[in-house]
Amino acid sequence: MKELSLFEGPLDVEAIFNGWHEEYKNKNMGAFITFVGIVRDEDGIEGLSFDIYEPILNSWFDAWQAKAKTQNATILMAHSKGDVPLHKSSYIAAVLSPKRKVALALINDFVEDFKAKAPIWKYDIKGGKRIYADDRSTALPAAGLLA
Repeated sequence: MKELSLFEGPLDVEAIFNGWHEEYKNKNMGAFITFVGIVRDEDGIEGLSFDIYEPILNSWFDAWQAKAKTQNATILMAHSKGDVPLHKSSYIAAVLSPKRKVALALINDFVEDFKAKAPIWKYDIKGGKRIYADDRSTALPAAGLLA
């Protein structure tokens, strides 16, 4: 399984987690910290929908992976493209490292930076229509036309 994986629709959390676990369980990592994002029932939405600009996402993720490697850690991420209904997962991030303190610090910083800088545009699904979630979005640094 790749360190960064994109999937159409909701994520199969168990399959992704189990795949990661199988791949990394024998690599002498003492900590495996995960974060799973689940679509909440709020503001009358039926779900969320996501557009992703993959070239920038890959560059952003590669920079984080390089940062993690300097701490002998690995970052894993899976994200949905397209529609994700309520109570399903759209985002999973994980950090593996020999020491828990490294993994705990990295997962927090990674998820916060993801929310601020990853080139993923979120839409509410209401009445079967995609409505850009402008009030919960942040402009990407130096994004130009992609902002």
